[in-house]
Amino acid sequence: MEEALLGIVTTINNYLSNYVLIILLLGMGLWFSIRTRFVQFRCFGEGWRRLFGDFSLRGGDQGGAMTSFQALSTAVAAQVGTGNIVGACGAIIIGGPGAIFWMWIIALLGMATNYAEAVMAQKTRITDPDGTVHGGPVYYITTAFKGKGGKFLAGFFAVAIILALGFMGCMVQSNSIAETMNNAFGVPTWVIGLLVVVLAGFVFVGGVSRLAAVTEKIVPVMAILYVIGSLVILIMNAPALPATFALIFECAFNPQASVGGATFGIIAAISQGAKRGLFSNEAGMGSTPHAHALAEVREPHEQGVVAMIGVFVDTIVVVTMTALVVLSTMYVGDGTLATGDYMTLTAETVTKTNIAQLAFGKFFGADLGAWFVAICLLFFAFSTILSWNLFAKLNVEWLFGKKAVLPFTIVALAFIFLGSLLSNELVWELADMFNQLMVLPNAIALFALSAPILAIANARHDKRASDVGEEKLEDQERAAAVKVAKELARTAEDEAAHGGSDRSER
Repeated sequence: MEEALLGIVTTINNYLSNYVLIILLLGMGLWFSIRTRFVQFRCFGEGWRRLFGDFSLRGGDQGGAMTSFQALSTAVAAQVGTGNIVGACGAIIIGGPGAIFWMWIIALLGMATNYAEAVMAQKTRITDPDGTVHGGPVYYITTAFKGKGGKFLAGFFAVAIILALGFMGCMVQSNSIAETMNNAFGVPTWVIGLLVVVLAGFVFVGGVSRLAAVTEKIVPVMAILYVIGSLVILIMNAPALPATFALIFECAFNPQASVGGATFGIIAAISQGAKRGLFSNEAGMGSTPHAHALAEVREPHEQGVVAMIGVFVDTIVVVTMTALVVLSTMYVGDGTLATGDYMTLTAETVTKTNIAQLAFGKFFGADLGAWFVAICLLFFAFSTILSWNLFAKLNVEWLFGKKAVLPFTIVALAFIFLGSLLSNELVWELADMFNQLMVLPNAIALFALSAPILAIANARHDKRASDVGEEKLEDQERAAAVKVAKELARTAEDEAAHGGSDRSER
């Protein structure tokens, strides 16, 4: 039964990822990039300034909302998960090193898409009398489309995200935690699964406030720890980096690029880059807007530019670290997959789950490398479970009311435990399918709401241009005033030099 289900789900995913997903993700990214005058680049510095302006590991209880940094931490917790290690490695194994280039492209374009999502989540959110904030794609979908059509699309999205993140996605995270911890420490997967359930349950029952308090502490620490460890490897293996970058670009554009006896095509690279890029940074998927809707900011644009930073950190920083470490140690020079029988090795001894551990182990030692990746993945995946459960729970409440939240939480915890026991391949394919289905209603609504999104993005651009114009005018006026003052001063000097009669005439 599992094999039959895997075959059906894989066929659906191939169609979605090879055609529908690529068109939608690239289309949305290009559309919002061009129409917002590349907001991801012109407002990149502003995003970082707002991030550090609100940075705090002790943001405190915001009631039913979050600070801007807490919202970003919750969004990044969802983005930085197994997709940054296991997902990136899977993209390389299946699509070749060129898949990383296309993950970069998806991320750079996705920053504009994520800006649009966060802006609309802020603009359409609602606040209960007790201060609890609700927001996310279901709210801007029903804003874009009134009547039964909008309710159907919103309902479709809500069901898809509950299945994708609340159930299947959390299975992926717990599965990866269990396998890497088992590889590193030999702990039975069911024990790890049970531990994750207990810790996750403790946070779930604490609501938004406890979740925000946990993510604002975990996310910065886990990201810095992983980046530092990766940089140590890259510095030690610096001579291999030029060949690593060359391999990425060659495999991204060469239809017959070969590594270790295996040939990788452009279509496979683009497909894996799009699919794993979506799973990693979630731009366009409709998940992170739930967090950004909760941020207490003065205007939607402010959270929009902060949201872009989450995509950048997730893919351009963390995924790139994983890719460079794996490629420079395993695919370049005398690396295992550069010189051996690629197909045999990836089928028997090297998998997307353990390849990062093998790569770090080449320089840290086998045991320390496995421990480092397992611990980092534990933090990555656990924080993702927390955020994904929140996003799914918000949609459960929208569909069925608050009374359904407790039953959902119990079932979600059961799925987390099951994920530590089931087949890795089936779990990933199911998560991919529902992730990709989420994109459809979310993308349709964002396109329909282009006008208000562009108005917000471009109003800031026009205001800045106006401010610059006013500053130039003020500079010109000041310069003219200085010139007049100098002329008056010279006149006074002349008067003093020429005596009284001359002054009378003047």
